[in-house]
Amino acid sequence: MFSFRRGPTRSRRAMPETPIDTPINWRRLLSYLAPYRARMALAIVALVVATLLGLSFPLVIVQLLDSVLKQQDQSQLNRFALLLVGIFFLQATFTSFQNYTLNSVGERIILDLRTTLYRHLQALSLDFYANRRIGEIISRISSDVTQVRSLLTNNIATLLSNLLSLIGAVVIVFLLNPRLVGFVVILALVIVGVAVTFGRYFQRFSTAVQDALAGTTVAAEEALQGMRVVKSFAREAYEVSRYNTALEQTLAAALRLALFRSAFGGLMAFLGFSAIAAILWYSGREVIQGRLEFSTISGFLIYAITIAASLGQLSGLYGQFREALGGVQRVFEILDTRPTVADAPDAQELPPIRGAITFDAISFGYESNLAVLKEVSLAIQPGEIVALVGPSGAGKSTLFNLIPRFYDPTQGAVLIDGIDVRTVTQQSLRAQIGLVPQETLLFGGTIRENIAYGRLDASEAEIIAAAQAANAHEFILATPQDYETIVGERGVKLSGGQRQRLAIARAILKDPRILLLDEATSSLDSESEELVQDALNRLMQGRTSVIIAHRLSTIKIAHRIIVLDGGEIVEQGTHDELMARNGLYAHLYSLQFRIADNGGLEAPAHTTHLLPV
Repeated sequence: MFSFRRGPTRSRRAMPETPIDTPINWRRLLSYLAPYRARMALAIVALVVATLLGLSFPLVIVQLLDSVLKQQDQSQLNRFALLLVGIFFLQATFTSFQNYTLNSVGERIILDLRTTLYRHLQALSLDFYANRRIGEIISRISSDVTQVRSLLTNNIATLLSNLLSLIGAVVIVFLLNPRLVGFVVILALVIVGVAVTFGRYFQRFSTAVQDALAGTTVAAEEALQGMRVVKSFAREAYEVSRYNTALEQTLAAALRLALFRSAFGGLMAFLGFSAIAAILWYSGREVIQGRLEFSTISGFLIYAITIAASLGQLSGLYGQFREALGGVQRVFEILDTRPTVADAPDAQELPPIRGAITFDAISFGYESNLAVLKEVSLAIQPGEIVALVGPSGAGKSTLFNLIPRFYDPTQGAVLIDGIDVRTVTQQSLRAQIGLVPQETLLFGGTIRENIAYGRLDASEAEIIAAAQAANAHEFILATPQDYETIVGERGVKLSGGQRQRLAIARAILKDPRILLLDEATSSLDSESEELVQDALNRLMQGRTSVIIAHRLSTIKIAHRIIVLDGGEIVEQGTHDELMARNGLYAHLYSLQFRIADNGGLEAPAHTTHLLPV
C-alpha cells in the first residue's frame, strides 16, 4: 500500500457555527402547542370543570354536616351523600379525559420537536459535528425534548388547575368570611416569596444534571461503537471505569438537585401545614366569638388545605419550570445554530455537468489564524483522474472537501463547469458527485439497503448490476440471505474488503459525473486488494475522479498527480515525470518504498499510515 505521510497528524478544529443567543422566548415555546389548539381547549375545559367540581364538594360537606348536626334529617343526608358520590364521579371522569388529552398532545409535541430538531441537525454543516460529540447531541434529542413536553403540557395543566383552585378557594372563603381573606393573602405572599427566592436555583442544578447525563451517553456511545478497538487493546475494565466516572458525576449532580429539591419541598410543606394551622386557629377564634358556625369550620378546613396545597404545588411548579427551562434552552441552542454552509437565497439547480473542476486562488483555514490552503489554483478536465498526494497536514482532505461544498473557502472560488458552487443548491451539486470515503460507513440494515442508498429508487436489476461492477455480487450470494443479509452496525459482519466493495457499488449505482475517492489505508489480502482495485478502476472510468491516493497502483493510473505541501501545490505531473524531477514526490516515495532484492517494490515494515488533513 502506498502512502505519502510524514510526522504526526496536525491537530485541527472545525470552525464554530454562527454564534447563538438562546433566551427563552415563551411565544416561540408555546407555538409548539398551536397545531393542537382544539385538543388543548378541550383539556382546559375538562380541567376547569374538574377543578370547579373539586371546589364545590366542601360546600356540600357543610350542608351534609348541617343536616346531621342541626336538622338530623336522614333524607337530606342521603341526598347530600349521593351528591358527593356524583361530584367525585364526574370529577374523576373529567380528570381522566384531561390527562389522556394532555398526554396525547404531549406525545405529539415530542414527535414534532424531535422531527424538527433532527431535520435541523441534518441541515447543519460538518463543522458543527466536528466540535460536538454525538452522544451529547443524542441527549438533546431524547431527554431534553422530554422536558419541553412536560413544560408545555403537564406543567401548564398543573399551573392552571392550581391557580383556579387557589382563586376559587379564596373567593369562597371571602364569601363565607371576608375577614379571613386578608389572613390568607398574607400567608400566600410569604409562601410565594420563599418559592421565588429558592426556585431560581432549580434551572442551574437541572442543567448540571442534563450536562452530566449527556456525558454518560457520550462515554457509552464511544465505547460501544469502538468495541473492536476496546477489545483489541483489552480496555474493557478501563471503559467500565470511564463510564462509572461519568455515572458518578451524574449521581453527584443528581444528588445536589435532589437535596435542594427535598429541602425546598420540606420547606414548602412546613409553610403549607403552618398555613392550615393558622387558618384553623383563626377559624376557631371566629367560632368562639360567635361569628362563624361550627359546621362551617369543616368547609374552611378543606378550603384551607386547598389553598395551602395549591400554594405548595405552585411553589414546587416554579422549581419544575426552572428545571425544564434548562432542557428547553439546550434544545433551542441547537435550533438556533445556523449552518456555516447554506444555500444562497437565489441559489439555482445545477444543470447536468461534464465534470470540469476549477480551484480559483483558493485559501482556507479551519481557524482564522491558521491557513490550511494558500491561494491554490488548479484546473481539472472532464474525465481526468487526479491523485492528491503529500505529507500529512498538506491540505489534501481540505481541498477534497471543498468540491462537494462541505466547507466554503475563505478566499477564492470552486467552480464546476465554470459555475461557482456557492450559487447552486447543495442538493443539486451533491447529486452529481459520488464519494467513497476512507472509512467505509455502512448502515446497520441489509446489503440491498446499503447499496440502494446511492439511489433510493433503483430497481433490483440496477442494484445487482452495481454489485457486479464492484466485484461484490459473488460474495453477496455466499452470505446467508444474499442481498437481504443484515450487515450489522457499521458493517461489522463483513470484512474490510467486502465493506469497501459495497461502498464502491453504492457509488456506481449513483452514477455521478464527479467521483471523490479517499482510499482506505487499511491493508487487505492480495485477492481483496485486486478485487477492490479492479472495482475502483471500473468506477473511475469516464468520470472526473479526484483521489487521495495511498495505493501505488492507483497513483500510476492517474492522468496527473498533484503534490501538496504546506497548503500549496509544489509539484504536478505523472509518476514517471515526478520521479525524474527528484523533488518532494520522489523523496516521499523513497521513504515509503524500497527496491527488494528480487526487483519488486516493497513497503518497509515500519511504515505507518496516518489520517491526512
